[in-house]
Order: sequence, then C-alpha cells, then structure tokens
Amino acid sequence: MGDILDYFLCDDCNSRDFKLVYNFCLRFHGVNFSDDLIYDKTVGERFQCTKCEKTFSREEIESGLSLLRKTRIKRD
Repeated sequence: MGDILDYFLCDDCNSRDFKLVYNFCLRFHGVNFSDDLIYDKTVGERFQCTKCEKTFSREEIESGLSLLRKTRIKRD
C-alpha cells in the first residue's frame, strides 16, 4: 500500500497552504506589594490561509489533524 496524505484544509476555501503570523504584546499589571506596574511579554501565533486569509490557532489545526487521523483509521 502506498502513502496516503490527508491535509488540514481551510474550512472556508479548502486551501491547504498556510503562513505563520505572529502577534507581539506587553501585558501590564499591578502587584500587591508595590504601586509600580510590571509587564509580561506575550507572543501569539496564528496560521493564516494564503488564499482567503482566515486564521487558525495551533489548537484548531491540531484538532483538525486529530479528526483526520480518526476518520482515516475508521475507514481502513
């Protein structure tokens, strides 16, 4: 039996091509022992469809791949 490739597809346009998009932010918050603000740097990542530009989280991609895997195993 040869290899079978099942791709995660964009649910809007069925494209299988995505690019990684990063978001950078600083979250400022107070602490109990001081009037000063402290901050945390956060980097978010999303995967953007190259055709329709819809974005997906890593969790959405992993969930979709898991569903493909379960569907393939039941079929074979």
